[in-house]
Amino acid sequence: MTLPRLLSNFQTQLILHVTFRLTLLLAYLPLSLESAGLTFSGDFPYYYALSAQTDAGLYPFRDWWSEFPPLWSVVQIGVYELLGSSVSFTSFAILLALVMLAFDAGNLWLVRAIGSKIHYRETGIALGWVYSVLAAPLVFAFWTFEPMVMFFLLWGLWLLLNQRDVPSAVVVGFGALTKFVPALLFGAVIRFRHWRKAAIYIITTTAIFAVPYIFLLANPAAHTMTLPSLTAQFNKASYQTVWALIDGNMSTGVFGPVSERADVANATLPRGNPAVVPGIVRLAVAGAIGLFIFLRTRRRDDTAMVAFVLVTLLIFYLQSQGWSPQWLVEILPLTLLCFPNQRGVLICVVLTLLTFAEYPALFVRTGDTGGEIAGGLVLPFAVLVITRTVIMAGMVVALYRMLRKNIPASD
Repeated sequence: MTLPRLLSNFQTQLILHVTFRLTLLLAYLPLSLESAGLTFSGDFPYYYALSAQTDAGLYPFRDWWSEFPPLWSVVQIGVYELLGSSVSFTSFAILLALVMLAFDAGNLWLVRAIGSKIHYRETGIALGWVYSVLAAPLVFAFWTFEPMVMFFLLWGLWLLLNQRDVPSAVVVGFGALTKFVPALLFGAVIRFRHWRKAAIYIITTTAIFAVPYIFLLANPAAHTMTLPSLTAQFNKASYQTVWALIDGNMSTGVFGPVSERADVANATLPRGNPAVVPGIVRLAVAGAIGLFIFLRTRRRDDTAMVAFVLVTLLIFYLQSQGWSPQWLVEILPLTLLCFPNQRGVLICVVLTLLTFAEYPALFVRTGDTGGEIAGGLVLPFAVLVITRTVIMAGMVVALYRMLRKNIPASD
């Protein structure tokens, strides 16, 4: 087999992709909560603590509120209970990492498939290899459940590109039950589909998302915890954004300890200074920018649809009161698909370095201030946040220029 044929073989890439990650997991085993190995700076210990409440018969949406929609709670608690009464953090973290690795492998295939469809087969293959060696998707597969969120987003997009709108709507509905992010495909659907098809798509997704909440709200035992769970993320004070710098909030956006989840008041408790720029103002400005791009988009091919999804994602993240490092899992693959060149790779590299320099590299030095950026850390923190924001804003401008090109719909 020649080298080009070897590199183009997906099975070869998948074996290397998975083996590389498994080897790292084995080399840096999460031995305990205090020494969590490859999962040390991530949320796996937090997920374990939440899931361990089931030992006392306490479940999310009934006995405690959760900041995420129900599907993720089903997965994390399912992993915990599957391991039985002898579950330890090590076994929980390893099994959860394997689940996330499966989603990450799916993301690899989808990056290759979408890249091959909107560009050329060789480009899709190359983008798959670049994705495999990016650090952020690897790390966050052992820190968070973001690979699962990205899988639903990419899968829904792939189905849309192949004119399979109803299956895409179903996939996005389940994705929104993990996190709201996959529902941002609505913008592209409205822009690139006839209004009737767009309406069917949105109704289908919304219905799938609503069903679990209807059952939860109809259940007297779960009613009290369901609404706070649905709105908890929107009640956070600003964190790790330019808005946080303006507000003087110098910490991450984590909620309080697990023990606070039984009190619904803690779901609406702001943990920082109030917003100088109200959320409604940020959202209105973002909406105006999005509408401007929407109305002036000329390009109608498949690449334009992917670009529109990315620009929607970026505008949403830029207006958000907070920034989570794991959002790179969505941004980087879409960036590669929209900019399949050295510029796209460099954007991914710079965003990755900025993100990990901020967290955990900078925040790990805040132990003596209770996790607050203070003193000599304020200036580098501000520089990192502003630089990341400028790059993302620059990407919005570049994508707008791409969408202004008069290219007809793909055949």
